[in-house]
Amino acid sequence: MTDFSEGFDPCSLIEDAKTQAPECTWLPDALKNAGPGFWKSRAYVYYVSSKNANQPGAEWQHEKCIMLHSKTLGTIVIDVLTDNRLGGIEFVDKIE
Repeated sequence: MTDFSEGFDPCSLIEDAKTQAPECTWLPDALKNAGPGFWKSRAYVYYVSSKNANQPGAEWQHEKCIMLHSKTLGTIVIDVLTDNRLGGIEFVDKIE
């Protein structure tokens, strides 16, 4: 069960990123530097505010998604922003 009082430390996904997305050489560092994040729902944790997403001047400027599979967490979709920062992580298996 997810503890919503604490964020999700994405460091647990570093090895999955290295093996499943080796072309994204910057991703392990992005995961390491993201911090704990904040739960938006039981299936999504964010690291950057999506307020006014993709609008001029907004912090959230979405570039792409990266899908990984974790043995313990299932299918993961990582929202990547234009500067290779993590915007958020969706835990697909937790979507209701």
